[in-house]
Amino acid sequence: MKPKMGGKPAGRPAGKLVWSSEKPLEHRSDAPAKEPWRSLPPREQDVRVRRESKGRGGKTVTVATPLVLTRDDASKLLADWKRLCGGGGALKASKTQGGDPCFELEVQGDHADRILAELLKAGYKAKRAGG
Repeated sequence: MKPKMGGKPAGRPAGKLVWSSEKPLEHRSDAPAKEPWRSLPPREQDVRVRRESKGRGGKTVTVATPLVLTRDDASKLLADWKRLCGGGGALKASKTQGGDPCFELEVQGDHADRILAELLKAGYKAKRAGG
């Protein structure tokens, strides 16, 4: 194999340091949100329950968000919902509109009415979102 000639990157003089007067770009952090360190009481949380199917291969998922709960409390709540609805689910870290950490609970299937009823029974201020 023949070695390549040249060795300098395209568009930049070899061995020269390039300075710029432009401000550095602000990078959006795609790092997962930090988790809440304590659970808020149910009466202080406004939860929205919606149905999603975009980006999921046509499968329907019921999403309840934002829930400001510790990971243990959110896992227990999700386990109860999965048992109630007879399906799988996921717990995802998210942020509230104010930027505070929270969780987004997903349950496979269209179970928005059941989950809404469970949230209201537990004392949450829950509403159906998205029709």
